[in-house]
Amino acid sequence: MDAQLEALAAAHGVATWYENFQRRRTEVAPESVIGVLGLLGVDAGTPAAVTAALAEVGRRDQGARLPGTVVLRAGQSRELPAPVELTLEDGTTRTVDRLAANLPLGWHRLGDATLVVVPAELPQPPETWGWMLQLYTLHSADSWGMGDLGDLRTFVEQSGDAGMVLLNPLHAITPVRPVPASPYSPSSRRFANPLYLRISDLTAYREAEPSVRKRIDDLKPGPAADGLIDYDAAWAAKLTALELLWPLAGPVDLDDDPGLADFARFCALAEEHGPNWHKWPEELRRPDAPAVLAYRSDRIAFHVWVQRQVEEQLDAARAASAGMPVGIVHDLAVGIDPTGADGWLLQDSLAPGVRAGAPPDAFNQLGQDWGLAAWRPDTLIETGYAAYRDMLRRIFRHAGGLRVDHVAGLWRLWWVPPGMGAAEGTYVHYDPEAMLGILALEAQRAGAVVIGEDLGTVLPEMTATLERMNMLGSSVLWFTRDWDTGEFRPAADYRRNALASISTHDLPTAAGFLAGEQVEVRAELGQLAGTVEQEWTTWRADRAALLELLRSEGLVGADPAPEEAVLAMHEFLARTPCRLVAASLHDVLLERRQPNLPGTFDEYPNWRIPLGADLTEVVADPLFRRVAKILGDRQVPARADSAVPTPTPAPAAVQAPAQAESTTRTSAQTASGSGPGSSSTA
Repeated sequence: MDAQLEALAAAHGVATWYENFQRRRTEVAPESVIGVLGLLGVDAGTPAAVTAALAEVGRRDQGARLPGTVVLRAGQSRELPAPVELTLEDGTTRTVDRLAANLPLGWHRLGDATLVVVPAELPQPPETWGWMLQLYTLHSADSWGMGDLGDLRTFVEQSGDAGMVLLNPLHAITPVRPVPASPYSPSSRRFANPLYLRISDLTAYREAEPSVRKRIDDLKPGPAADGLIDYDAAWAAKLTALELLWPLAGPVDLDDDPGLADFARFCALAEEHGPNWHKWPEELRRPDAPAVLAYRSDRIAFHVWVQRQVEEQLDAARAASAGMPVGIVHDLAVGIDPTGADGWLLQDSLAPGVRAGAPPDAFNQLGQDWGLAAWRPDTLIETGYAAYRDMLRRIFRHAGGLRVDHVAGLWRLWWVPPGMGAAEGTYVHYDPEAMLGILALEAQRAGAVVIGEDLGTVLPEMTATLERMNMLGSSVLWFTRDWDTGEFRPAADYRRNALASISTHDLPTAAGFLAGEQVEVRAELGQLAGTVEQEWTTWRADRAALLELLRSEGLVGADPAPEEAVLAMHEFLARTPCRLVAASLHDVLLERRQPNLPGTFDEYPNWRIPLGADLTEVVADPLFRRVAKILGDRQVPARADSAVPTPTPAPAAVQAPAQAESTTRTSAQTASGSGPGSSSTA
């Protein structure tokens, strides 16, 4: 790597090398670095261009100009290069030459810059237990082809004294068929998915004439022939019902929430021109274009109304959880579909053409391309992180907690430039002091807990920072092991500040693991990394190690039945010192098929498998009730030491996949560079 190109990359937070899954230094090709710099608006295609870009960096870093955003951790102070006018959030104004340690938390102005004073840590999360729920898998007599917010409210009310319910992402779709099944590739993370509406709970439905209600009731889709969730059929039925009720809605104020009106405008345009805004007429491809600003359609008000109905039902579900220590925990997907609403509305804050992914590992030797858009770190800084803040605020309106998918992405993401393969990308760094600090600020204001999905290989600083800030990590039974010996760690060795669970929606269910379902299915689909016999041998060893763990804890006998083993796994979780423990409905109902099989797309029915039992049967299930009692009676053991051990990372071939789309993600470490050079933190 040319020294000047290396310096330019470092100045913009672009990695020129990283540690791979074998913890070996891996050099990034110059072409990849040049491609990623281009996505950041930096021309590095020739030596002369690199020299010019470095000179620009020098000019940027000289003088007294503050960066676009200054982040100050509560209790810290900072000298300023020159006196500047400080305007606090409450409107108080004064001239300062240093930032005092007692500035209030919040969003302030420092001359032309944004000053964010963020908490040093969140309040300690409560000690409680709860359910992990893929909401779409629920079904009841009143839901239409998939679980909905009415089902969620009922489940919360009958959840066996649980302290929280952790959901899959409820982010918005583009309301045009075909509807994507994956909740991890949304059109917008700022708004919610109308597929989850309970039509019969709408005020307009209750006030409609009996004949209208009858027409709507007749729209309810029947079971799909293949037994899977048919999102297209569900949306077609609900959209028709909403259109029948729309005349009863009354006036809609488009000025009340400009951000929502912009999203609704996208939905209306997508209905006319298709879901991919890149293929719209040229004059419509920017939200601030004259043709877009002049666009008028009753469908804008319609989609505003639809979103408000979703918000009402989210509020009703949250109200049902009012007595829970945590409540309803939402899930934040790592990125968005670049062709969707946020890709259009926030395009100036996103890197055009980038595809977030993962570098090669032993399981995915060509790397991974998730096809997700990524924030531009430099633009976030210059715009005061406004888009990021707005996204968090909208989610926290309805959340008692937030699980952050692939939390390592708040430090760095693997970017794949256009025209290159997944292995030809590199890491781009973000400012974690800003990304986590703003997350903490908005969570604290909402009274919410934060859970970081930190599975796989993560930098030690990431685990330490989550711990320092009282953000919980994720401890999954399958992967809390000593990977040198293959042995599972005892319950007492689990982290204190963590959410403990048996599995995740990307991993085998408890019953599936005990039966070797994941080996059988992957063998049928040709998804195995080794031979079939090698995989069965590995599975038998893993199963034996797990049962030995349960026997060593005195929880099972020599040859336990599946139900006995599953109960023992939950007894084991109850013994951990983790602040939160979660049980999955898939585990307690002894479901064998996992919701998502990483590495597959159409080969496996990802995100479309309903639970075998309906909601009434779920909450009456004896195993459901027994697990609720086990976790409800839990006495959280205190750790003997205050330190939280850094988990031993798994070999890349067996690491826990992070959750996005239907691909396995194993994060390799990176050790080059710091945050973007134009950021400023204290």
